[in-house]
Amino acid sequence: MFSSKNITYILTILEAIEKIFYYSKDFKDEEEFFYANKQLNFNATVNLLIAISEENKKIDDALKSSDALSWKNISAMRDKISHNYRGIDESMIWDIVQNYLPTLKKLLIEMLPKIQNSQTYVEEALKSEYYEDLHYLMET
Repeated sequence: MFSSKNITYILTILEAIEKIFYYSKDFKDEEEFFYANKQLNFNATVNLLIAISEENKKIDDALKSSDALSWKNISAMRDKISHNYRGIDESMIWDIVQNYLPTLKKLLIEMLPKIQNSQTYVEEALKSEYYEDLHYLMET
């Protein structure tokens, strides 16, 4: 069993993923997404991807056993985005949202039972409005 400290990191990433899905759901392609609302949705997504990258670095490496994604690339995403703000490729962000975040979400949910007392911690966290989009975790 893994330490419960991982719960906070996983739930924060899951909440960020849900927000990104919400911010991007109404767009058919990266260009529409990029320019919508004076880039509000795009910029919010970029910020949340940075948070996902940072939180990923804190999860125990042994817990990240799946090869379905490159955990190292998730961590490196923060630097790529942060240090190249004017040159962020909207098609790369769109690709991440459409093709990688669903897999990341699935893998993170699969991690939860491997963490000591995870159900108790998840139940407690879901009392907070911050994690309001994660109530599906109670159904699993």
